[in-house]
Amino acid sequence: MDNSYNAIMARKNQIIRDAVGIDFDQFENPGIGFDYEAMMAATGYTIEELRRVQSMYSIGNTPLIELKNLTALARKCAPEGKGARIFIKDEASNPSGSFKARRACTSIYQAKKLGYKGVVTATSGNYGAAVACCAAQAGLKCIVVQECYDSKGVGQPEIIEKARKCEALGAEVVQLTVGPELFSTVLQLLEETGYFNASLYTPFGIAGVETLGYEIAEQFRAKVGKDPDVVVCTNAGGGNLTGTARGLHKAGCYPTIIGASVNLKGLHMASDAQFNKKSFTTGHTGFGVPYAVDPDHSDVPRSAARPLRYMDRYVTVTQGSVFFITECLATLEGLEKGPAGNTSLAAAFALAQEMDEDQCIVVQETEYTGAGKHINPQLSFARQNGIDIHFGDPADEIPGKSIILPAHPSLIKATDVDLDHVRRSRIKRAVGSHKDELTDDDIRFLMEETKADEEFVRAAVAAL
Repeated sequence: MDNSYNAIMARKNQIIRDAVGIDFDQFENPGIGFDYEAMMAATGYTIEELRRVQSMYSIGNTPLIELKNLTALARKCAPEGKGARIFIKDEASNPSGSFKARRACTSIYQAKKLGYKGVVTATSGNYGAAVACCAAQAGLKCIVVQECYDSKGVGQPEIIEKARKCEALGAEVVQLTVGPELFSTVLQLLEETGYFNASLYTPFGIAGVETLGYEIAEQFRAKVGKDPDVVVCTNAGGGNLTGTARGLHKAGCYPTIIGASVNLKGLHMASDAQFNKKSFTTGHTGFGVPYAVDPDHSDVPRSAARPLRYMDRYVTVTQGSVFFITECLATLEGLEKGPAGNTSLAAAFALAQEMDEDQCIVVQETEYTGAGKHINPQLSFARQNGIDIHFGDPADEIPGKSIILPAHPSLIKATDVDLDHVRRSRIKRAVGSHKDELTDDDIRFLMEETKADEEFVRAAVAAL
């Protein structure tokens, strides 16, 4: 069989169909759209069934913790009467140390049920550890494919630590240099092994995250007696926000959903020269913006991670702000968590200062820390790569050149992304060359894709 890059990519739809057990073609509609809800329903799992499955793997029912000291600090920085109560869902309590255990568990359970002997996944780390953890419990083989090094063989400490954890949990880790071969390598492995594609972007993965949103609604109501006003989700590929929002809605809970990413503007994610110039390997704009604009450039024909369908606001924070708030969480609340998971906490700290004191904001995830994931090795590695690290105003930070830790907590800010611009970009990508062929059904699909009204969508199409 021809295993050249072009040949493998030409076979991708059949490979994915065989490796997921879903024929994605059945959800395609005439025109540009597809039936998203039918695709999600095709998993066959209700919230109750998902929770039962996750409990078999000791996943879920993680604590919801009020951060009283961090709230007090936010109020000291806020105008009189402002400073919402800040809560955090401690997903690091899951067996593999992150919310992605929920995502992995559903895929592993499905693979086992369908008789696959193993699973393959492409990930920089936390998800790979989650898949390896669940696969070990299910008695399945596990292969994790990881973009790990630049062309000189140098890898970031966070990525190296994640690889170590995947291997410790029994996975075979295939490490690649940065570049386009990640997807083709996964496809080739799926074809050669006949394993299940435990992709981040299948309906099974996103459905698994729905239990997180459902738990937030249940636990918050029990603890506070009402629904949260705002839920902040770290946003990269979009599955975190999508699944959490869907779970909240299934619980009848409709807070403002805010996505948060680390600002890495100017750094290209596929650049060998810039690969080690960034201190965050996920939860940043290099993934958050492209995946919002074009969710289907993933490893399945139609991605189930579609954040624009649920996002009410999108903000960015700086690398220095996230490192600083990670230290605050440890020293003020006694909770040592990984920086990437604290992206949404840095945003929530700033956003809470816009809100009234009687309002509540929930940060919906944390991640484990240790070894290369800790802020100290990450900052040391940044210095080795010529990054200037100092205290000052994070607003002056230039990704790839500096990391500026805030000289005072009041300098931590959440900067709004022009969400309407992102929506117009999504519409442009979806429409392609079919502008003059759009039907009313296509317009409705674009409205659902962007959480926008008909007037906005038609104006965006007319402007193409």
